[in-house]
Amino acid sequence: MFKEKQKRLKCNRKLFLHLILTLLFYTVSGWILRIVFDYYYSKTHTSIIMWINLRVDLFQFLYLIIGYIGIFMYFWCKPWRYLYEIINAAEVIYKKNDTVVKLSEPLKEIETQLNQIKMSILMADQAIKVAESKKSEMVAYIAHDIRTPLTSIIGYLSLIKDMPELSVKKRQEYLEILLDKAMHLEQMVNEFFDITQYNTQKIQINKQEIDLYYLFIQLTDEFYPMIKKKGNTLKLDIAKNLSCNIDSEKMSRAFGNLLKNAINYSFPKTEIFISAKKCNDKLIIVFRNQGETLSESELSQIFEKFNRLDKSRTSGLGGAGLGLSIAKEIVQLHCGEIIAQSENETITFMITIPD
Repeated sequence: MFKEKQKRLKCNRKLFLHLILTLLFYTVSGWILRIVFDYYYSKTHTSIIMWINLRVDLFQFLYLIIGYIGIFMYFWCKPWRYLYEIINAAEVIYKKNDTVVKLSEPLKEIETQLNQIKMSILMADQAIKVAESKKSEMVAYIAHDIRTPLTSIIGYLSLIKDMPELSVKKRQEYLEILLDKAMHLEQMVNEFFDITQYNTQKIQINKQEIDLYYLFIQLTDEFYPMIKKKGNTLKLDIAKNLSCNIDSEKMSRAFGNLLKNAINYSFPKTEIFISAKKCNDKLIIVFRNQGETLSESELSQIFEKFNRLDKSRTSGLGGAGLGLSIAKEIVQLHCGEIIAQSENETITFMITIPD
């Protein structure tokens, strides 16, 4: 506010100085004209010159009065012209094109600000379009991801209904498949619900001191079947009794999502590495696996909602592509950050949380 006041004072002083200089120049010009006329009168005595000489004081008075009125009117109207310029510029701001605002020299600072506003409006408009596009994409992904297991469920139920002669063994097999598909569908619905909760910031965290080593031991046991199925091994580099202050339930969910991602996208029969340590009052957790190197574009979108590498959307990896997005939301709830790196067929996720 103080800076704005200074700017107004500076502008007022500049305008006042311009007025004084104009009046001074006009007065001096009139004085010079009078000197020239007196000199010319001393040399020439025509009837016209004599007529003017008799009325020279009146002409000088009219020169000053009319001139001063004209100058004052000019400077009085000048701010209004500036105002009309700004009003016209305001119309340019909201036009969705690349036309820039152009104002008079004294208004260059305002011109810069208006162009910045226009740029912000264009960027906001672009962000809205991107958001709408993502919303449509989200609906399409949800429809696709829910329809796939739902179609299977309907198909197997139809088989059971239309084929009463099915053996008990076959019927039991179909029921197990149905249960698996239904649980998968429930998992995706829960993910949709969770990400909505995180986005609306309705999730509260309940921090408590926990044993991080024990938490990862439990996580290892939970994902052991998935790890064994691909022939991978899991190595933990975590000191026993390493404690930290986090929401164990939610961070377990985040760690689980990261471990599941590492299993899904790692090469078969390779090692998955997890480490955790404290450094400078921060808890640093690293997930590392061997997999295809990701491009910069893929890395920049890896935490986006419904993001699964295109080649994996039909690869049977499951999930709604929300795992990493949910993990990031949970880490941010703990005032932490998560970054992803990929080089030389090694994918690394590093979580940093204030302790």
